[in-house]
Amino acid sequence: MTEKYDFLIIGGGVAGMSFALKVAREQKYRIALCCKTTLDEANTAKAQGGIASVTNLAVDDFDKHIHDTMVAGDWISDPAAVEQVVRNAPAQIEELIHWGVSFDKKEDGQFDLHREGGHSEFRILHHADDTGAEIQRGLMEAVRHNPFITVLENHFAVEIITQHHLGVRVTRRTPDICCYGAYILNPDTHKIDTYLSRVTVMATGGTGAVYATTTNPNIATGDGIAMVYRAKGLVKDMEFVQFHPTALFHPGETHPAYLITEAMRGYGGILRLPNGEEFMQKYDERLSLAPRDIVARAIDNEMKIHGLDHVCLDVTHKDPEQTRHHFPNIYQKCLSIGIDITRDYIPVAPCAHYMCGGIKVNLDGESTIHRLYALGECSCTGLHGGNRLASNSLIEAVVYADAAARHSLSVIESYDFHDSIPDWNDEGTMTNEEKVLISQDMREVGQIMSTYVGIVRSNLRLRRAWERLDLLYEETEDLFKRVRPDKDICELRNMINVGYLITRQAIERKESRGLHYTIDYPRHSQSVPQEVW
Repeated sequence: MTEKYDFLIIGGGVAGMSFALKVAREQKYRIALCCKTTLDEANTAKAQGGIASVTNLAVDDFDKHIHDTMVAGDWISDPAAVEQVVRNAPAQIEELIHWGVSFDKKEDGQFDLHREGGHSEFRILHHADDTGAEIQRGLMEAVRHNPFITVLENHFAVEIITQHHLGVRVTRRTPDICCYGAYILNPDTHKIDTYLSRVTVMATGGTGAVYATTTNPNIATGDGIAMVYRAKGLVKDMEFVQFHPTALFHPGETHPAYLITEAMRGYGGILRLPNGEEFMQKYDERLSLAPRDIVARAIDNEMKIHGLDHVCLDVTHKDPEQTRHHFPNIYQKCLSIGIDITRDYIPVAPCAHYMCGGIKVNLDGESTIHRLYALGECSCTGLHGGNRLASNSLIEAVVYADAAARHSLSVIESYDFHDSIPDWNDEGTMTNEEKVLISQDMREVGQIMSTYVGIVRSNLRLRRAWERLDLLYEETEDLFKRVRPDKDICELRNMINVGYLITRQAIERKESRGLHYTIDYPRHSQSVPQEVW
């Protein structure tokens, strides 16, 4: 089956939905929003802390937010990308509110702003401690009520379509690679259909599921990044994997691990060892409010020194009623496992959280493949550099969705559908034995990445990961050629590709920078005792 849409959007989080709503205003284009599960299962819905924007002009300004972002990114963020996001953030906050998203306000009507690690001012808009879920809710309602947007839930994109599928040899040096749509797995027929488009948007989210423990849901397998890499598009900065310092330590909950928002440290939470001893003073003068890379490495180091599987976050000194008011979901979650956060320490440990790299795009969200845009966590805009500043990701997604919508609308009339695309060859079978192999290989990818490509790395560990992943790659590609593809084997294939990219680009960076810390190139500029690391 072949379908035609003017805009094909792959991914249903804040980036994909906000882009869809923006281009739908023209009321003249067919728009397909394709997501591999249901709309409400996007990674956006897991974001707790909030969305960053300069709104309190009495104390805050754009220059402060720009400086904080550059510092957190270890000064390798793209200044143009930082300027674009920070200066356009307030207008996009208004857009979200227009679409029905609600942010908490104080009694005087002003936004109730939080402060998080790395921010010099209170500038985090939030909705209690489930901001992402509120944004997802508001956008979902707007999308579902828009007659120009067709939502394709449980549809899995297998590959994007380029000249390669017309028999043309495409390499990474091919200057004019074009995207003509995507091959997408139909959940009803179990066949792969052809979706032709004039503009394709990749908004598939992050890569956390390639690690054994992550705050991301199982769906975060890096599909968009892997598809674009296989199509010979540029993928950049994959070594910069952000590990959230404070996921709830609860053995058995790994995909996703429950996130304890950074806003809780902004609220006054203190990191301690289980015996009550503070430790952040050994690592950074900002203590528990240091940027995430520093805090995650500090916790990792303390766990290794003391033989611990977690440390603790303490808010017992704060007013109990205020704690329950600001963090109602965290309070209930912890209470469900026997922890009253107003009286007890919260056990926490770092785990994979956010990908700062991805599909390289310009200021209009264009990838290096013509007619293909990338938005949100799967993209590499340059905003985050070596380390994402807390709560900059949601605002990046909507700012770049706006830029991409404006640019694509200005050029779409010059694009035609390519009607010569062949159907997918769906020969092959899948057996129960092969299903077992796939699930086992998925677990192995997570073990490899967490063991060898984690918070602290070395050349030896990275080489070992490379060798293990290479073996899995050969086995999986051989299997993929022999079976009829389904979601499981496609996700495994993508996970291996993403793990390879993270590992290879980590090997290529011969320094410790931002989130990439290696003992073979210790960082001498940090105000941290070198013997600690």
